[in-house]
Formats: sequence, structure tokens, C-alpha cells
Amino acid sequence: MRLRRTRATRGIYARRRLGVLAALTGLISLAALFTGPAAQAALPTPVSAATARSYLASLTVTSEDRTGYDRDLFPHWSSQGSNCNTREVVLQRDGSNVETDSSCAAVSGSWYSVYDGATWSAASDVDIDHLVPLAEAWDSGADSWTTSRREAFANDLSRPQLIAVTDNVNQSKGDQDPAEWLPPRGGYHCIYARAWVHVKHHYGLSVDSAEKSALTGILNGC
Repeated sequence: MRLRRTRATRGIYARRRLGVLAALTGLISLAALFTGPAAQAALPTPVSAATARSYLASLTVTSEDRTGYDRDLFPHWSSQGSNCNTREVVLQRDGSNVETDSSCAAVSGSWYSVYDGATWSAASDVDIDHLVPLAEAWDSGADSWTTSRREAFANDLSRPQLIAVTDNVNQSKGDQDPAEWLPPRGGYHCIYARAWVHVKHHYGLSVDSAEKSALTGILNGC
């Protein structure tokens, strides 16, 4: 025999459903605080903090020398096929709902900058940052590389070296290392340091003493 719900019991069930929905909404909101927006940059995952600390300990520590540096010595935004160059590939990888024209240029989409937490809807507001700057690489050993190796470094889509970020934040960084500049969002410092050491280790680049000290401090807190 089916039991008929009274107006009072229907009200109890309705309040319970509302309570469950409110709890779920709260959980979703809380999760968003940790995961960030959907348009999250897809930087290749760097090594763990423990591995980065091990890598950092193995890097040569020496002073930097920028003699002879020229950005054009690092051919960048090379062709990646299908009419796309490296910049355009990273814009598509790091954006959300990115649409391109016949020449592979991004004409719409959304880009979340992990450096400062800003979201942009125009590709012109986004730069592709060389996480380890080209000038920094030159100072750290790339001056002895072949042009083809410098091109590989400047267009590396496999290591955590290229990322789409707010243009003026990238410009404020310039060619500075972590002893001189870190992303405005403190919550990204650990990933940034892990990625920096990952790239330097992979390419056999050196660090200077201030840079190593800064990286050590960040990685010890990860």
C-alpha cells in the first residue's frame, strides 16, 4: 500500500532536496578555488619538487655572460605543420574553445593566465612565455649550441618551457631569473620553480648562485 505524503512531509522532502543542492553547490565552489577556471594553461607537467631539488643540486653554478647575445640566434615560432607555428599551437593548447582561421590564427577563445589569474578573450592580449628566457639560456650555456639546438629550445613543446600568459606580465618578466622575478600569483611559484629546473637540467644549462638560492628556497617549501 502506497503512503500518501501530507503537505508537511512534502515540505520536509523539499527542504532536504534544497539542502543537498546547497551542499553540492558549495562543494563545486570550493573545488573551483583549487582547480581554477576551465581555461587552464596546459603546461607540460614538470618534474616533482623532490626530483627538481635533485636536479638543481646537479646543475653547474657559475656566473653569467651575455656577450654576443642576439634573440635572432634562437629561431622561434617555427612551423609545426598545418599552417601553424609554435605560438599558434600553444595558443590552441592553453586556451579554451579556441577557434582558428584558415591560416591557423586564433580568432576567438579564452585564455587563463596562471601567472596572474587573469582571463582573456583576445589572443592579442596573450604572450607565449619562454619560461627559461632565451637570453637566460644564452647566459647559461646556449652560446655554445648549434643554431638547430637553439631553435629546438625556443620551440620546445615537450618540456614545460612554453606557456600562454598575460602579455604585460610576460613583458615585466623580461629575461629575469627566479632570483629577480616570480609570477605575481604566489600559488604558482612551486610549479614555476619545478619547470625552470626541469628545463635547465634537460638542456644542461647552468645557474648562478642567486638563482640557485632562490630556487632552493621555493622548492624546499613545495
